[in-house]
Amino acid sequence: MRIIRTRECTSLDEVKGLLTRPHVDEVEVSQGVLARTEQIFGSPLTPTQAVTQILEDVKTQGDQGLLTYIDKIDGQRLAADQILVSEEEFASAQKVVSAEFKVALQVAIDNVRRFHERQRENSWFSTEENGVILGQKVIPMERVGIYVPGGNAPLVSTVVMSAIPPRVAGVNEVWMATPLRDGVMDPHLLVAAQACQVTGVIKAGGAQAIGALAYGTETVPKVDKIVGPGNIFVTLAKKLVYGRVGIESLAGPSEILVLGDETAPAHYVAADLLSQAEHDWEAASALITTSEELAQAVQEELKKQLAVLSTASIAQESLERWGLLVVARDMEEACELVNIFAPEHLELMVKEPWSLLGKINQAGAIFMGKYSAEPIGDYVAGPNHILPTNGTARFSSPLTTNDFVKRTSIIYYTEKGLQQDGPHAVTIGDREGLAAHSNAIRIRLQDLQGDREKVGEEE
Repeated sequence: MRIIRTRECTSLDEVKGLLTRPHVDEVEVSQGVLARTEQIFGSPLTPTQAVTQILEDVKTQGDQGLLTYIDKIDGQRLAADQILVSEEEFASAQKVVSAEFKVALQVAIDNVRRFHERQRENSWFSTEENGVILGQKVIPMERVGIYVPGGNAPLVSTVVMSAIPPRVAGVNEVWMATPLRDGVMDPHLLVAAQACQVTGVIKAGGAQAIGALAYGTETVPKVDKIVGPGNIFVTLAKKLVYGRVGIESLAGPSEILVLGDETAPAHYVAADLLSQAEHDWEAASALITTSEELAQAVQEELKKQLAVLSTASIAQESLERWGLLVVARDMEEACELVNIFAPEHLELMVKEPWSLLGKINQAGAIFMGKYSAEPIGDYVAGPNHILPTNGTARFSSPLTTNDFVKRTSIIYYTEKGLQQDGPHAVTIGDREGLAAHSNAIRIRLQDLQGDREKVGEEE
């Protein structure tokens, strides 16, 4: 990993540049991508061009368009009646998954459910002195789609993190899309889907799965919102269908930033950096520390752990591309750099982590102390592991229960309330030059005035 010492920099601009990640629309188009798209479409296309074509074909051709790309991209030939996982496939999965896994899965589900139940919003109403009633009605979405990447491993934890919050929110249907691997669906994913009360599982990945969920096909129902991480094609597809459906974010590659002092165990730091580096060649792992000794020790520890790591080829390339060790002048400067990075995962591996919490304003999730390893949050702690990446923690948040509800405003006005507030609304409407707006209120005020005068005459 590259080492940067801020005391050797004339300004922090060099470090800031290294800590800034590319966004989805800035990702370089590789020759490998162009070759792959040429194989699929007959001519080389950029990821955006390819995704646009896939979405259009799924939108216009329905099941047939989806099946075409399941064949071309996922490498699986299916019939329309095989798009969804069958009851027999679910039953078979239950038989081969170990009891130990099921126990661990249930612990994760229970912890995630408890945490997300605390987030639930309630409807509320407020009555003013003049009888006006204002409020907010919280309504669950009807149908949600969750995307679980195929990639190099069955991401059971993603099933839990994306399916439990909508269930807690009261969503009626949760549909899961994930690609087959070597012609089969990993049984652990299916057991997790059943345990999380997923409505149905679609055997599709990539942009074609996002298109099916967004537009609907003869077999796949159209959803209201799509959540879950994915590769560049999935992310672009989510971006392009946004507006037709909701999305939670445009997720980039995984990130971890460890803020450590001289008390941080180097083998803990290295292990945690590798835990994210093994995700993807584009994953970013960084250490910011005030200790030169820790930086050097982590470098050596990374070499030792990589030598015996089964995913070393991915992790090593990730570290070489995006890994960074920054030795800061002091902890104040270190915290400033953390906020610039705005990491998805932040570990405060320092002697007094709680003393720094108030200085950190930009992070998706913060892990406090040396025993709070980032993967504990990935799997069983309870908070959601679908988090803002690429610096978007500056303005966005982890996935929550409330991402799956709508809020409808309730407005009830009485005669007295309209008489008090109506003239002010008319004044604003007149100033905007929207005569019909003002008139809709003015005629009511005139009627009320007439009624009052009529009552006065009668008296």
